[in-house]
Parts: sequence; structure tokens; C-alpha cells
Amino acid sequence: MSDGSSIETLVAILRSEVARLSPGDRLPSSRDLIARHGVGPVTVSRAIALLAAEGAVVTRPGSGTYVAARRPRPAGGEPDTSWQEVALAGRHVPPAAPDEQPERLPPGTVALSGGYLHESLQPTRLLGGALARAARRPDAWHRAPAAGLSTLRTLFARQVGGDVGPEDVLVTGGGQGALSMLFRAVAAPGDPVLVESPTYPGALAAARSAGLRPVPVPMDDRGLRPDLLADAFAMTGARLLYCQPTFHNPTGTVLAPERRRQVVDVARAAGAFLVEDDFARLLGHGGLVPRPLVADDGDGTVVHLGSLTKPASPSLRIGAVIARGPVMRRLLGMRRVDDFFIARPLQEAAVELLSTPAWERHLRTLSGALQQRCAVLADALARELPDWTLHRVPEGGLHLWLRLPAHLSEADVTSTAPAHGVSVNPGRPHFPAEPPAAHLRLGFAAAAEPAELAEAAARLAAATRAN
Repeated sequence: MSDGSSIETLVAILRSEVARLSPGDRLPSSRDLIARHGVGPVTVSRAIALLAAEGAVVTRPGSGTYVAARRPRPAGGEPDTSWQEVALAGRHVPPAAPDEQPERLPPGTVALSGGYLHESLQPTRLLGGALARAARRPDAWHRAPAAGLSTLRTLFARQVGGDVGPEDVLVTGGGQGALSMLFRAVAAPGDPVLVESPTYPGALAAARSAGLRPVPVPMDDRGLRPDLLADAFAMTGARLLYCQPTFHNPTGTVLAPERRRQVVDVARAAGAFLVEDDFARLLGHGGLVPRPLVADDGDGTVVHLGSLTKPASPSLRIGAVIARGPVMRRLLGMRRVDDFFIARPLQEAAVELLSTPAWERHLRTLSGALQQRCAVLADALARELPDWTLHRVPEGGLHLWLRLPAHLSEADVTSTAPAHGVSVNPGRPHFPAEPPAAHLRLGFAAAAEPAELAEAAARLAAATRAN
């Protein structure tokens, strides 16, 4: 049993016990709970802390844990929030992108959904050591500069290459928040934003929340089509393009070498910004990773977005925006309004992480593991589901992109897959307009081990036979 499930089980037991007791009654001691339920002291401590946070119990150091006074419930049960329908009228915010993966899947479910590494692939010991060293720095809790720690900005600049310097870097709280800030900074509500089709659903959600209108630009097996991009700029008057040139989510496509310069030139000719989402740069599978577009951009057309979240941990919410000119000054102004600065201890931990040789070893190990998992899942799908069309076997990233046969819909698969013990992501949320066909995005990084991926393909085959 995992630590999380042990804590949840003990909390449920203690809630039942608290309900039977009266306010002021003492709960069994931690030693008694450990012996009675066969759990560790950490599990007991966290369970009691949860109950205390809920207001169900009160802890008295040196004395014990006691049932708290009952809080009166509002008359009639649930609070009446109907007044909010009037207060929020005319203030519509588009719904966020659907969660890529529930926080907790049913036991035994193989995760082909989600966009993060399984815990076994995360450098948890390395992260713990970095955070511990960062916390011991005498200035760890001082206010951080609005743009971020100079050392961390230098590390991000060096990662990108070219003539990018630390003065061009703004440290952010991960990639998603940076996207939201960028869209608000460079476009006004009602403006069009050009996006690859398909694209990352979180980008579509951030654009719509900023009041922008996503306009699809088709891709082929060499990435975004420069000819159709030029047409889209001409027809819409857009001044913003969002794209993922390297290990595109969801297709895994890498923008072809001859197109990389063309795409930047088309955006520059339109007087537009090109937001380069480079989230997967550190998720290559061992081959050559092309230079980011921003490394060869001399006039501030490209605004680059990178993050440490994907190759490290979902909770390492540290990323960077690289921008030049007035747009950087605007982003800094928004930072001072939105949140002042990114928490210094997390920035210091990121510096510690990137400065150790163990980080490079982690990336090499991760690269091999992702390559293996990608091959296992691709082979298993070809064997179990030969009528599904795999867009490509990617050379980086975390996903496979598949087109379903004509007789299957996304709803057919997504509704039956969970009953067969596998979770998947539908393709529809990746399209800014009507999709040309039914697709699924299947991840190979969230499962516990490679053998589970082959089992997941067999379960998907069983799910499709059930339709």
C-alpha cells in the first residue's frame, strides 16, 4: 500500500471515530494508533495533521489529540450561492483545459494519460538534496529579484545558446503560468492567435482565457507549413503565433530544418511575435536536438518558453521566458502586478539542481528510459491494434499520437478504456477547430514500468472489442 493510500485509509477510520466521540474527548495516542493499524509514525502524524486542518481535532503538545467543538452547519444544509449567478453575469471565463490525468486513478489502472513522468523516472533524491542545500543558504528566504536570480537566469541562457544573455531571461513559475502571462502581454482580447493544429490544450485554454481567438494552421509530417502560415497571417491580421517546433505535443513532430528559418521569417514579415514553446527540449530520446529558434533570432521576433517541470517533477514549478525589447519590459511590469517574484527557495533549489553533474546523468538516464518506453508502447500497439494509425515514432517527448479507424469514435474508446483498467487522453481537446478525424494521445512516461505499457495495449484492444 502506498503512503498516500495508507494516510487516506487512516483518516477515514479516524473520522468515523471522531464522529462517535464528543467534543473534548481524547483520541488514542500515536503509539496506540501505530500498533492498532499497522502504520508508521509519519502516516499517523500526517493523518492527524489533515484532521486538524479540517477542524475535526485539536492537538495539544504533551497532552494528546482531542475532538474539536462541532462547527454549526448553515441552516438548510449547503450554503446558498445562487446570488453569484447575478454577480458573475457578463464575466464569462472559458473553461480550463480538461485535466490530462486525474490526481488518483483507480487501483490497477495503467496510465497512458497525463503529461508528467512517473515517480520512478523523477530525480527525487537529487531534488531533495538540492532543496535541502538551498534551504541552508543564509539568504534563502530573502526577497528574490522580479526577473529571477541572476545565477538561474544565466543557466537558462546558457541552455538556449546563441547570444542570449541573462538579461534576456525572466524566471517564471512553470510553463502554464508563463503562457497565460505571454498571451495577455502581447495581444488584446478579441485578437486572433495562430496555433498549430493539433496543439497543446493548455495553450488553447490560456489563449481563450485571455480573450484571444485561436486560429488553426495545418501541419504535415515536417511540422508547421510556412505557406499556410503566411496565408493565415494575411487573412486574419494576427500578430501572434504559438508553436512547438521541437517534439511537438501531441504529435512528436520536429519542425524540419529548412522550415525553421522560414517560419520565423514569415512571422517577422507579418510584424508578429512567435512564441516558441520548448517544453520538451530536455526530453529527447538520444538523438540530435535542434537549436531553439530563439538562438538564431536577432530582432526579438521569437519569445522562447522553457521549463524544468517536465524533465524533473510536476512540483518543480520553475520555467523561463526569453524575450528582447519592449515585450520584456512589459512582462516585468506584469510580474510586479501579478505576483512580485517567484519564491526564492524554489529558485535556489533549481540552481543547485542544474549546477550538479548528477543533473546531466539524470537527463542521460531519462533519455534512455523514454526511448525504451516509447518503443515498447509503439510495438505493442502495432501488435494489438494494427488498424490504428501511429502518426510517427517520436524521437523525443512523452506521447504517441494515433488516428482511430473509421468505425471507432473517441467516445467509444474513452468510455470503455477505464473499465478495462487503462486511462487515455482523447484527441479532440488538441484541436482549435473541428478535428479531421478521431485521435488519441497515449503517454508512455506515466506508467510505473515498461511492462505495463504492453499490458495497456492489450487492455485497449479488449476495450475496442467491447464496442
